[in-house]
Amino acid sequence: MKPVLIVIAGGSASGKTTVVDKIQKRLPAKEVTVIRHDDYYKDQKYVEMLDRQKVNYDHPNALDNDLLIGDLNELLNGNEIDAPTYDFKLHTRSDVKRHIVPSKVIILEGILTLQDERIRSIADIKIFVDSDDDVRFIRRLVRDMNERGRSMDSVINQYLETVKPMYYEFVKPTKRYADIIIPNDRQHDVAVDVIISKIKDIMGGN
Repeated sequence: MKPVLIVIAGGSASGKTTVVDKIQKRLPAKEVTVIRHDDYYKDQKYVEMLDRQKVNYDHPNALDNDLLIGDLNELLNGNEIDAPTYDFKLHTRSDVKRHIVPSKVIILEGILTLQDERIRSIADIKIFVDSDDDVRFIRRLVRDMNERGRSMDSVINQYLETVKPMYYEFVKPTKRYADIIIPNDRQHDVAVDVIISKIKDIMGGN
């Protein structure tokens, strides 16, 4: 049976992980694999640290979609992969690989997952998580300072210089490709119910 591929997009800190968690809780753990688009940022180990910090990580060119799509197709064809992982403190790909075996449901999550037509073409369910700009900024500020070792000034500058403009140029326009749009500033249990029902419907039809 071919796995079901769910692609979840939305602005930085819009609540994509919350939606992923809710879907995971409704399905057997061994049947779900989550892949983070962030882990497919291009390798920069040969780039000076100052130059790494200047990279626009909210632009599609920062991501290695060729590698990602190759890995997704391997999983969809029932093959195991060794996926990359990304070190956000060092701004480059980690030496640690993540071994992933095929599962019944694969969830790809990231801000630009719906931007590449090649990804959209193999997705069974496409989701966009929407949220207010101010809410996303506050969530990102807290996350990047607590989890990624960033200073307040660096988070604010990055948000104003790249995150916000790139959201409107590249991320928000992909909302039109979504099968389901989830407003994360409200309860969205109904949307998750619909997603779970569709997953089961696809799995039953395979």
